[in-house]
Amino acid sequence: MLTLTENATTVIKTITEGDTTPDGGGLRISQENPASTDLAVTAADGPQPGDQVLEEQGARVFLEETAAQTLDDKILDAQVDQAGGVQFMLAPQDGQPPTAG
Repeated sequence: MLTLTENATTVIKTITEGDTTPDGGGLRISQENPASTDLAVTAADGPQPGDQVLEEQGARVFLEETAAQTLDDKILDAQVDQAGGVQFMLAPQDGQPPTAG
């Protein structure tokens, strides 16, 4: 199952603890086309039917079924740049360097 770094946990909590996301909300990761590696990341009020729910240290992530399969052996990391932009990166759980996404 997808795991989160401490940085990712902090960034996700920051994104989802604002006034626009209700209690129980989180970050949703979806993959509309199973043949593509493109993932969509959005703030969500709650999980959609069929989503896997990952909760780590107060950060909630909802994984659409196809995305959950793609990310099953990955680690999610995050960075915030000086302008406040967020960049998520994925790394294999085997310790290889992360790739930006």
